[in-house]
Parts: sequence; structure tokens; C-alpha cells
Amino acid sequence: MAEPRITTMLSPHRRLSGLLLVAVAALLVGALSLTTFMRDLDGRSFDYLSTTAPVVPEQPGITLIAIDEPSMDAIGQQWPWPRSRHAELIRQLRGAGTKAIAFDVLFAEPSDDVEDQALVDAMGPDIILAADESIIERPYGSTLVRTQPMPELIAAGAQAGIASLSMDGDGVLRNMPLYSDGFMAKLIEMTTGKTVPENRTPRRIQHFGPAGSYPTISYYQALDPATYLPSDYLQDQIVIVGFALQTNADIAAGGIDAFETAYTLRSRQLTPGIEVQATIFDNILSGLSIAPAPQWLSLVFVAIAAAFALAVSRPKAPVRKALLLALALLGLIGTSWLLLQFGRFWVGPVAPSVALVLGVAAIATRDFAGEQKRGREVQNAFGQYLAPEMVQKIADDPGLLNLGGVNRELTILFSDIRGFTSISEAMQDDPQGLTRMINAILTPLSNIILRHGGTIDKYMGDCVMAFWNAPLDDPDHALHALEAAREMLAEMEDINRKIQAMLPEEADVPLIRMGIGINTGTCVVGNMGSDRRFDYSVLGDAVNLASRLEGQCDEQGVDILIGQATVSAASSLTFRKVADIQVKGRSATEPSYTLCDDP
Repeated sequence: MAEPRITTMLSPHRRLSGLLLVAVAALLVGALSLTTFMRDLDGRSFDYLSTTAPVVPEQPGITLIAIDEPSMDAIGQQWPWPRSRHAELIRQLRGAGTKAIAFDVLFAEPSDDVEDQALVDAMGPDIILAADESIIERPYGSTLVRTQPMPELIAAGAQAGIASLSMDGDGVLRNMPLYSDGFMAKLIEMTTGKTVPENRTPRRIQHFGPAGSYPTISYYQALDPATYLPSDYLQDQIVIVGFALQTNADIAAGGIDAFETAYTLRSRQLTPGIEVQATIFDNILSGLSIAPAPQWLSLVFVAIAAAFALAVSRPKAPVRKALLLALALLGLIGTSWLLLQFGRFWVGPVAPSVALVLGVAAIATRDFAGEQKRGREVQNAFGQYLAPEMVQKIADDPGLLNLGGVNRELTILFSDIRGFTSISEAMQDDPQGLTRMINAILTPLSNIILRHGGTIDKYMGDCVMAFWNAPLDDPDHALHALEAAREMLAEMEDINRKIQAMLPEEADVPLIRMGIGINTGTCVVGNMGSDRRFDYSVLGDAVNLASRLEGQCDEQGVDILIGQATVSAASSLTFRKVADIQVKGRSATEPSYTLCDDP
């Protein structure tokens, strides 16, 4: 008995192939995660998730003094303004009670001596000035250039901090500055007395809102706070002075000291540099910056997500599989957001999501190819035995099969043509014609068997063996076999007419008749044969009795003989007893019956 050729269980080979597929998916996505394209996608996902219900400080730590278009109009001068005006601003802000003043404006080069001296005279320990650091690329290499404020300003009591910011490869500002003497780090040390530890590991900025989220005062208003601002509005405030020009502050045109941030994805607006600096200040002060996951941990998440593909792919129903995939993707994105929101830790969901989808797609492709192969196997194995609609039903659900040999109650039919020897003698000089003739007999008989749900076991010359209730369940198998037998006998008139038309004119051949034996009983059904060649067939005593009944038809003078078990299983039909038959190998006789409408 051959081993099963079709199975619905998840075999070790299929499990191993699934593991290999998800492993390949994880490795492929792991390699892709090192590319610029995937890093940019990860950055965009950070932009979206970090701005979804972001954590914000209780209150802004800084007030902005904006060098903006209204100030340009009110002052009536183009930039750069005289430095004495900045000195006047410092005096007014001190008079309003500010705690510290940071200038996000680079005073690196001398201007007019009088103007410069006015600014020097306004300096003090409450002033932070911006310095700059940049890399200049040369054909022979890169040069790091640091630009400091004029020494006279530092000597007068001001401090300097590096205000330079570094964008990601896609031009979006996401990372905290790493400078130990950073602009905002110096401002925090000045205002709190605490030393900001040097951060050697890049952290991402938690932005709190789009451009305009911080309290902002126009430069011209700060020059005259008594007129333009409420009383004590600036008392104990930390302020940053810098550009906030809106005329060009959009993505399409670019702007002066304005940056694309995480909120640009939503607002389509750039954020002024002073607002970015204020955001960095609050990130440091409130501990809200976000630590990105190390590369190895990101790869672990990719591997875990790829492994999820095995669970997502288990359901066979496409709708359930799609729903599970959608839930898994939402779970990955939700996990990423929760880690960011409550752990201040960033694990990008893009690479794990791609690994999950790729793993599911790979397994689906394998399963589809496997279904196609199983469909071909079913077609090859059962196409010659079953009706096409039954073959399709098995192909759609191979679980209906249980190959390899099982005990099952079946109804077996043997049919044999009487008088075919005379036809063979008449056609002995035309073997091809004889073949067409046997096909003309067996084809309609086979179609009747298939139409009534039978399985054709084999052809033996002009004899057909068939059975019912395997491989598909048929509770009324005895009834269907009897109905098929009745229709086969009725078909003999048309078959004889076709045969007579195919015989040579001089041939004198009597009409052929058919003998049918039917019996019901428990048999072994499955793949019978060797590992290299097998047939789906049946074995058992009930089969032998059906064959013996067919052989007794001529002796008993009927066209159909039926066993007792079949008669008992088809109580809706009417039978008459014919004889008790002695079966070879049995001591007792077996009653036989025929249909009442059979002669």
C-alpha cells in the first residue's frame, strides 16, 4: 500500500520551508534597512508617530523674540540692523525682568566701532551668543571650521554655545545636537546651574507642535514692552532672539534659518530656527528626547516580525489571513508608538512591517504553488475515476481525502458485456475499429457511473468495476449505485444501435446484453500497489461477492443481481429474491435479488 500522496497536515518539510522563507525575508529586509531609502522611510514614520498625541512639557520653557516682517516694517531698516539696536533690546528685556537672553544671531565679524562697542557694553553673564561649526569639503579632504562671536563680546561677560544643527539625509531635522558646548546646553547651565552631560549617542528631538507653538513676541514689541506687552509678561522669562521670517518659510521656497521638522509632514510649513532651539531646550530640561534603538535591536524586531508571518499565514481563508495581517501591522505600529510615547525609545515600524508583509507574501506564494501542484495531483490521480465536479471538490479541499488504506462501507458494482466475443470475431481484421467500438460501449456507461457519484476503479476488457462512498462521503451510496445500474441497462438499447451501425455489413452479430452485480459491505479503500505505481482501489470480501453476483446473472436469467446488504441499505426500492448463491470460499449460501422492474 502506497504512502499518502496528498495531505492536509503541516508536514515537517512545509514547516521547514516556512521557516526558511521568513528567514530569507528577515535577512533581505535587514540588508535593505541599511539603505538610504529604508532610512528615509523610517524617518517619515518617526515624523508621523512622534507627532501623534506627543508628550509636551507642562509649559514652554522659553519665549521667542522674533526678527520678523512686522519688525522690519516697524524699525524701517533692512537687515543687518545696527548693533546698538540689539544693545537697546537687551536693556529693555533686562528692565522687563528676563532671566536670560540668548541670541541665535552670529556676531562674528566687526561692524562699525561705535555700534560694536554699544553691543559690548550691553553684554553680561545673562547673555548667550550663538557660535557656528561647519564642515567645508575640499578636494583634498574635509575641514571643520568653528566660528565664534567676537572676542570682545565674550570678554564682556557673555557666553557662547554652538547653535549648529544637523539634518538627516532627507533634509529633515530630527536629531539632538551632540555638542558638549551646545547653544541650549549652555543656556540650561546658565539658568539652572546644572551641568548638562555630554551626549555621545544621537537622540531624536520630540517636537511639540508645528511652527508657532511657542509664545512669540515681535522684536519691535520687545523694544518697547511697556507699550506692547502686559505688565510683568517677561518677568523671569528665558528668551531667544532670532529670525522667524514667514515670507519664505515654506517647503517650496526655503527660508532664512528655518527647518523641515517632524511636523512639516503634517503642516507643510518650516519651523524657525529659534523655535527649534526652544524645542531642544525643553527636550533637555524635561528629558523628553528619544533614544533610537541600536541597529542590532532593530534587526531583532525585524526577525520577530518575520516570524509573525508564520502565524498570520496559518488561516486558509483569505479574508481571515488579510484581517490577521492588518491586525499584526497595526500591532507593530502601535508597539512602536507606545515605546516612543512611554519609553522615549524609538524602534521604527517600517522594516518589521516590510518583513512581515514579505514573509506572508512568500508563504502565500509557496502555498499557492503547492495548491496548484496538489490540484494537478488530484486531477492526475482521480480525473479518470471521478466526475469533473467531484475532482474539483477534492482539489479545493484535499482534506476530503484519506489515502493510504481505510476501512469503509462501500457499494461495489461489476458490469460485463454479454456477446462481445462475437463482435471481437467480426472485427478481428479491424483492431482500430474494435477499439472505437469498445469505447462506444464503455464511454456512456462510465458517464452514467460518474453522474451518479461513483468512482471508477478499473476497466477489464469489456468489464467495468466501480464503487460508491469513497473518496467522498455518500450516505446514499447503495441507492445511487442501483440508480446508476438501472440507467446503464436502459442505455443498452442506444449502445446496440451504435454498435450495429459500426459493424461491417456482412456481419451477423446478435445484440449485446449486460450483466451487473452489486453488493454492499466493509472494504479497505486506498492506494493499492507499489511506491512507484499504484491504483486507488478497494479490497474485501464484499468486492468478491459483487463480482460473483455479476457472474451469476446469465445462470439466473437476469440482467442484475444484488446482495442482501445492498437491498437492506436501499429500502426505498422494491426487490424480488432470485436465488441463494453458493460463493467460492464460503460454506453458507448468499441470497441474491433483482429489481422488480428487471426481467
